[in-house]
Amino acid sequence: MHHPLADASADRTLLVTGADVAAPGSAARAEALAVRGDRIVHVGTANDARAALGGRVDETLDLDGGLVHPGFVDAHCHPVMHGQALAWVDCRPERVPDIETLVAVLSEAARELPAGVPVRGFGYEHRRLAERRHPTCHDLDRIATDREVYVMNASGHGGVVNTRTLHACGITAGTPDPDGGSIGRFENGEPDGQLWDAACDRLTGPGGVKIGNHGPNFHLSEPDDIMADHLLRAQETFLAAGVTTVGDAQASRREMETYLRARERGALRMRVSAYLTSALLDTALELGVVHGFGDDLFRVQGVKFYADGTLGGWTAYFPDGYAADYCHHGQLYHSAEEYAEIVRRAHGAGLQTATHAQSPFAIGMVLDAVEKAQADVPRAGMRHRIEHCGLPTDEQITRMAGLGVVPVMQPQHHLRTGDGTLTAVGDLGHRYNPAGPCLSAGVPVVFSSDAPVAPPAPLEAVSAAATRRTVLGTVLGDESLRLSVADGLHAHTAAAARALHREAAVGSLAPGMLADFVVLDRDPLLADPSELASIGVRETWIGGTRAWAAPGR
Repeated sequence: MHHPLADASADRTLLVTGADVAAPGSAARAEALAVRGDRIVHVGTANDARAALGGRVDETLDLDGGLVHPGFVDAHCHPVMHGQALAWVDCRPERVPDIETLVAVLSEAARELPAGVPVRGFGYEHRRLAERRHPTCHDLDRIATDREVYVMNASGHGGVVNTRTLHACGITAGTPDPDGGSIGRFENGEPDGQLWDAACDRLTGPGGVKIGNHGPNFHLSEPDDIMADHLLRAQETFLAAGVTTVGDAQASRREMETYLRARERGALRMRVSAYLTSALLDTALELGVVHGFGDDLFRVQGVKFYADGTLGGWTAYFPDGYAADYCHHGQLYHSAEEYAEIVRRAHGAGLQTATHAQSPFAIGMVLDAVEKAQADVPRAGMRHRIEHCGLPTDEQITRMAGLGVVPVMQPQHHLRTGDGTLTAVGDLGHRYNPAGPCLSAGVPVVFSSDAPVAPPAPLEAVSAAATRRTVLGTVLGDESLRLSVADGLHAHTAAAARALHREAAVGSLAPGMLADFVVLDRDPLLADPSELASIGVRETWIGGTRAWAAPGR
């Protein structure tokens, strides 16, 4: 099977010079990088690198300054969904400050679309709309009544549809909330258009992907060529950000088919580790898809679970209620017993788990389940993951260290929604993403984007962790919660590779590793932490082959 990343023959050589090279595991800088085939053979002086290639250099990348840095690893994102969101109408707060504007931009899009084609938008944040509320089905009816209108919340955990879509989905005042999901309602009990988490199964159509109470369903069916375009568009944004390896944090049949078709066509341009939705756990166990099924380009690494919901949508679970509303508790996707049982089954088969958990209650539920599974079947080096892990207590962080559990955080979330989290949960929100205490306790912090919830932008994430300043200027917590730039870069490279069980191949520039690297304008260690996001990516290389270059280079 031909693939562009295999264009380089096994003995083709590449010498990279003219820029500092980030040596593994330290702030030290080398002056050259030597590559044979798709692997690094030497990092050091230019003379030694040349000698390591036996004096034969087939290609030279002679740079004019900057820094050669390991390709970034985004351990938790949703690439196909990201491409889908990029294709939908942009409804993020920067473009849509109020519901009137939301209606206007979606109406404009509707006029451009052929008759009957759904109108779909992504990215509204209800607490940053002037009205401080979700749109309703009646608001969306002003856009169209002859077709589906759906605007997805920035959290990805649900959104709002128009009345026609409610009718098409068979949702009425008498429709009960599904397990692990909710249907929004007006005071009179009629549906208001909001569909959250498991209720989104209704949107995928009769033959579409159904995941029940195993997570929010963003797996809307579209034709194969549209899905291919989504992945193509997404890969461009990841590569432009210097990301070379991703963890797809919720793969259904839709994602698997899209990746495998792209791979077959030679169109898969970055390395993907997929975590299957836990709705597919039985299927994975029946097929024996465990222990990193796949290869260096595409593999199935584990399974994705959900404990609770999202902080942004107030669906993360707080048994005593939210500070802003004591009657509101959020939700759990599974009972503690049901969740512990599916973790036990995955762990027993040797399948790595990655569980979405935001509140202290939900994080505790994960730790209890992992502890019990390990007691039943001791397995070293599983690296069970907690996705987001927004508000762990100090005691839970200590437990994570003892259990070898890996938190996979998104600093860009506290950058964008930290103020809303403070409103929702009170002073506890100052602890959001406590990377510093994790590192102090010996817990390997991992960073990621959760794209499309935030754009792939590793340097923005590292900056957000180092400053803990929100977009509105609020500084969250004290200095002990921050993570230095050097540690943040590690969290987005080597530590993230380890979370994917890929640390022997990606995440650092060392002999024997895959030649995945990014050329940055400047060295992040020499920049002010608040200015990291302005450092440009010049080129992105995967397996010793240029995968992306900035326009004009």
